[in-house]
Amino acid sequence: MARYKHYDYDQMMLVPVLLEDQLMPGTLEYAIHHVVEERLDLSFFEERYCNDETGRKAIDPKVLIKIVLFGYSRGLISSRTLERACKENITFMALSCGQQPDHSTFAAFVSSLDEQVEELFTKVLLVCEEEDLLGGTHFSLDGLKLSSNASKEWSGKFDDLKKKQETLERKVKEAVREHRALDKKERCKNSTDRERREKRIKRLKQKADRIEKFLSENEPKIGSRGKEIQSNVTDNESAKMATSHGVVQGYNANALVDEEHQVIVHAEAFGKGDDASNMEPMLAGAKNKLQAIGKKEPLKDKQVSADTGYYSVTNLESCESHEVDAYVPDLQFRKRDIRFKDADRHRRSVDKRHERYKSKKRWFSVEDFRLDDRTGKLICPAGEALYRNGKNFETKDGYNATSYRAPKRACTGCHLRSKCLRSPEGTARQVRIFHGRRPGSITDKMKRKIDTQEGRRVYSKRLGIVEPVFGNIRSCKRMDRFTLRGQKKVNIQWMLYCLVHNIEKIVNYGKSYAAAGA
Repeated sequence: MARYKHYDYDQMMLVPVLLEDQLMPGTLEYAIHHVVEERLDLSFFEERYCNDETGRKAIDPKVLIKIVLFGYSRGLISSRTLERACKENITFMALSCGQQPDHSTFAAFVSSLDEQVEELFTKVLLVCEEEDLLGGTHFSLDGLKLSSNASKEWSGKFDDLKKKQETLERKVKEAVREHRALDKKERCKNSTDRERREKRIKRLKQKADRIEKFLSENEPKIGSRGKEIQSNVTDNESAKMATSHGVVQGYNANALVDEEHQVIVHAEAFGKGDDASNMEPMLAGAKNKLQAIGKKEPLKDKQVSADTGYYSVTNLESCESHEVDAYVPDLQFRKRDIRFKDADRHRRSVDKRHERYKSKKRWFSVEDFRLDDRTGKLICPAGEALYRNGKNFETKDGYNATSYRAPKRACTGCHLRSKCLRSPEGTARQVRIFHGRRPGSITDKMKRKIDTQEGRRVYSKRLGIVEPVFGNIRSCKRMDRFTLRGQKKVNIQWMLYCLVHNIEKIVNYGKSYAAAGA
């Protein structure tokens, strides 16, 4: 019969622990501790406190910074998990020197870092420069769309929110009538049922009052096209964004990454899913931070790559104003690339949107229309004439075009309507014919640049520079949603995560830290 050593959980042990021994050189916790304690001047935090002579002693900001950064590196993003870790995890105990800040201390500290987080980020970037981690020749820009601490069910235009409020108020009246009717019956005077109905009425009324208060205190949000876009009652600075995982209510977290060791030189969160105007603030922010660490003209003539979401006149003009060597392709650049000419034959017929890969066109294109030279009108496949309603106008991308529109009567009962109008609610087909380009078009210049062999080679670097950074933050650091509300607080949280990423680069590639780890 096998014999085993006896064990008993009903016993106590005294274990001597030296906190400093828990911070082993070569680990991330050691790097965070050493960088914050030895390399950063955090005296700017002192002006936050007014307890020189009276008041309770505060927990040192250095301790809070260490715990927050190390917690974020472990995916502990909420204040309560950080509080629990300081009581249960020996590494957190070592970083906090046995102190146990509560969750309200962490929440208030992180939320109030609006001005200090920029300076903190810049100081860590200076350490990266001192450790020779910045190449400064090629930067790549991209964005990561993450959910915010707000529900998309509370989104809508003001008219939609008003209708939702009226619906809730109607439900409140119906619930009150039902409650009074049931209350009169002897068999329905159960105290539990009564409390449940009262709680439901209270919840509905609170929701209706919440929407009413929001509508009275806010104005409709106007989008880039001058039209009203959806607001959100919970966090009005967030926005609905389409991602590969569906539509989320959140923020677009951008990062500009240096090629040498994938160090983030600037990070910022935007409350819009469109990247068409994000280039200017990202380049300006990176320039300010790089100049603050001693680099002169850090972006002039430097390569900057970004994906097709950043292809816009506004962004390209920003690149020219900052004098950067930009590589930003348009949506159709792969169709012009000879390396992808056979890409369609590798598509699977079971792809989610396999209809777009069929050889047979779903809708009529410009090539299916013909121009009548005698009348100057455009003839559609059904034989109807489209009249000209705009001649030689210029698009925002710098093209010259002529616009044609079909009469409503021609499209109303047309037997080819389903193959011509993409939207069932459409009233008439419109066609634009592009017949020239504005001299010196900034968008055409970028297309010609991307289509060169050198342009394709430089742009191909983007995937290996910025995408691994987002993979590290989202998968390894488990940053899959923001827990704060409001763009300022969300931006703080995003910059702290990017700061953790940079410190990790310091411990992995920094000369002094690599030697300490060995």
